[in-house]
Amino acid sequence: MVSIDLNSDLGEGFGPWRMGDDTSMLELVTSANIACGFHAGDPAGMYTVLREAARRGVAVGAHVGYRDLVGFGRRNMQPSSEELTGDVIYQIGALQGLAKAAGTTVRYVKPHGALYNTIAHDTYQAAAVINAIRAIDPTLILMTLAGAPIGDQAREAGLNVVCEAFADRAYNADGSLVNRRLEGAVIHDPEAVARRMLRLVEEGVVVSIDGTDVKVDAQSICIHGDNPSAVATARVLREQLAENGVRLQSFAARLWGVTHD
Repeated sequence: MVSIDLNSDLGEGFGPWRMGDDTSMLELVTSANIACGFHAGDPAGMYTVLREAARRGVAVGAHVGYRDLVGFGRRNMQPSSEELTGDVIYQIGALQGLAKAAGTTVRYVKPHGALYNTIAHDTYQAAAVINAIRAIDPTLILMTLAGAPIGDQAREAGLNVVCEAFADRAYNADGSLVNRRLEGAVIHDPEAVARRMLRLVEEGVVVSIDGTDVKVDAQSICIHGDNPSAVATARVLREQLAENGVRLQSFAARLWGVTHD
């Protein structure tokens, strides 16, 4: 049976302000990328999401970003290599401590926003992130954009890599994501998302914004938790995948026996 992981960015509230419906998403996803306090998230909120993920058997990863609460981690930055390595280690370590208290374990790292997009092609910043992961726990898996050069860079450094596709984001013909500032960059129709991702799983392609087919080799599908239609999209996607014989399973299950009911 064909299987695929479904991940979402969670724990991105701050203080009394909440983003997305983490509880509902945890019923639908198999992996949760949890904000680590730099682009979003606070300790109490992170701890709550970790406990809920542990209760449901959802694998958890560190969603690390630039130190940019005001910009939600979506502004380009140029930290030094030492600063970026230290920031990533700090964020992973914070989540690891909270995860231990919550009865679960951090299994992977997924960079967020501008950091994610930058390191996909910037070997300098990519090296800083890779070095951080190797320094704190080289068994952690790096989740990155399918087809991006950082995948090979991380593998050459000895890391395990999982590549993902974005269910609710439009693609350019070269396999990159359409800039969020452009019309059509975010897809809100759950049925359209489900059709796109079913084709990804079955044929390994997504349709770009200009109508051409793009080859995408992905082991995980991301649905952004801050999309207003996130829960509906995840629910329809799960249903469509199940109806077509696709099993939802975290990539962590293959290595550590993490399961999702």
